[in-house]
Amino acid sequence: MTRPLIPHDSFIFVGDGRKALFLRNDGDEKFPNFVTERVFVDDNAATHEQGTDRPGRGFASAGGERRSAMEGTDWHELEEHRFTQRVTEALEKLVRARGAPALVVVAPPRALADLRAAMHADVKARVVAEINKDLTKQPVWEIEKHVMAELHAS
Repeated sequence: MTRPLIPHDSFIFVGDGRKALFLRNDGDEKFPNFVTERVFVDDNAATHEQGTDRPGRGFASAGGERRSAMEGTDWHELEEHRFTQRVTEALEKLVRARGAPALVVVAPPRALADLRAAMHADVKARVVAEINKDLTKQPVWEIEKHVMAELHAS
């Protein structure tokens, strides 16, 4: 199996539910040089800071005094899904406008699943590698090192 290559002007998406980096390979396949194109940061507060209402209660419909608590809404998780939708749209526009030859996606499992579900087929076709890691807190040179190590290992 041939290892995927990241040609010149390919994009590398590094994200989770709160931060997204759009990187571009300014180098070539042999000597990559990742540069930052865009950064998205969401100020998603914790659920307890977003929702103040207590979860509702349900009653049994067939008489009796049976009650059960309903599960509370996880506002933080909902906002992470919305954030992923927004950055996926921005990524698709950028990839199409620049005619990127390839795309590498780096994200933790949940964000990776959200990205796959949100991405259109024409952009998915350009994905040469998916890396299941959270590298959003790493500097760009460290991200480049991790991505290249993952690609050489595959």
